[in-house]
Amino acid sequence: MRHREVRELMTREVVTVARDATFKDIVRTLGEHDVSAVAVTDTVGRPLGVISEGDLLPKPADQGDWFGSLPRPEPWESDKAAGTSAEELMSAPPVCARPEWTVAEAARLMESQRVKRLLVVDESDVLVGIVTRGDLLRIFLRDDAAIRHEIYGEVLARTLRLDPASVSVDVTDGRVTLHGVVRFRSLVPVVERLCRTVDGVVRVDAHLAWETDDTGMGP
Repeated sequence: MRHREVRELMTREVVTVARDATFKDIVRTLGEHDVSAVAVTDTVGRPLGVISEGDLLPKPADQGDWFGSLPRPEPWESDKAAGTSAEELMSAPPVCARPEWTVAEAARLMESQRVKRLLVVDESDVLVGIVTRGDLLRIFLRDDAAIRHEIYGEVLARTLRLDPASVSVDVTDGRVTLHGVVRFRSLVPVVERLCRTVDGVVRVDAHLAWETDDTGMGP
């Protein structure tokens, strides 16, 4: 099966700033390009860090506490509030992905690192794109007919070498429903698992019978 790669979903024109960009330069850049984050790069295009709107908020929050009535900020928040250049304000090191990664690989990294975006770098670690959570979710906009065609052609026929006529596949809004008969009972969870790995599948309901119980599990 072919899984969509990061290169197919990423934005190639990344908004960047230099490491010596000032606070006002960064705010201006965010506004001019209508983005919520910028990458900080060196002179050859390698990413050094990321600056999001969240990285900039400690400064106005700190300046607005005239009477010292707000809870004391964390040390990192104080550092951010005092920062005046991109190098001082950025979150570093940046969390990066490769263009050839699958959507699943990128999503796992994004979730484990608790970030909203990944910078995409080539083999020389030069910035070539950016992918966001919204970009990864676009695979769920795949047409139902395309999902059904892939399940029949790639999962049932090519991978499992099943007779497609023995299993019916219905797809509605990414929800897959399987009916039919397979030769062995042990194949049922395999069919279900492989269908779940198809890009764009939201859920799989397998209503499959079997000719031979090779599991020894009984009824």
